[in-house]
Amino acid sequence: MPLNTTIPRWKTLLDKTLAQFPRSNTFQLATIDTASPIPHVRSHIFRSFLQSESTPNLPLLISSTDIRTPKVDQIINNPNIETSWWIEDTQEQFRFTGRLSLVASPHHELFTVTRDHLVNNAKVDPEGGLAALKPAEYDWETKRFEMFKAMSAHMKASWCRPVPGSILKGGQEEARKWPERVEEPGDDGNEEAKKNWATALSNFALVVIEPIEIDYLTMAIVPNRRFRFVRAVEGGWDEVEVVP
Repeated sequence: MPLNTTIPRWKTLLDKTLAQFPRSNTFQLATIDTASPIPHVRSHIFRSFLQSESTPNLPLLISSTDIRTPKVDQIINNPNIETSWWIEDTQEQFRFTGRLSLVASPHHELFTVTRDHLVNNAKVDPEGGLAALKPAEYDWETKRFEMFKAMSAHMKASWCRPVPGSILKGGQEEARKWPERVEEPGDDGNEEAKKNWATALSNFALVVIEPIEIDYLTMAIVPNRRFRFVRAVEGGWDEVEVVP
């Protein structure tokens, strides 16, 4: 059976909404703790879609994180995740079920672990969008650096802070010493600027989500409508309408 390369309807719906309301790009990401069945959820910013040119039907969702956060260990031990994305402006909800991979700096101690984890996720799902990118060959570092450069100077500075979630030693007096902005260093030889840039870049990691099932709800119409999209073996997406 030939591969179905049609762009999935759920992506068309999301693209349309984000084109109208680009600031509605925050979703909630849930992972499972390695020591207990307790889920942990936090907000993430959607950065972009990523897909192989030959498989526009299999888009991956890209976000970012600090490689030092506790969720990194959770993801490496259990890549199964779920997101909830409520868009107030359009009264829509997108819930994604899938697998998550991480792309760390090649100079970070977790690089090999995260790279092997990403490649293994593709092997587990050989018909998915991640596998279509040929992750062992794909230039992830160029993509990571491209995404990092696109971040605001204020956001870059957040990756220069101590480990997220760790005890704040020294209180607010210490926090006021953290850099507020990290700009790309110029040719003036400013060593502190170079150090901050290198630190932020080292701690910056990509979040790569492989969608397997999407639950879409629109409450903008009455009666409300809800659809479930499940990835099919041949590369298409099975769609069924369900009770809202």
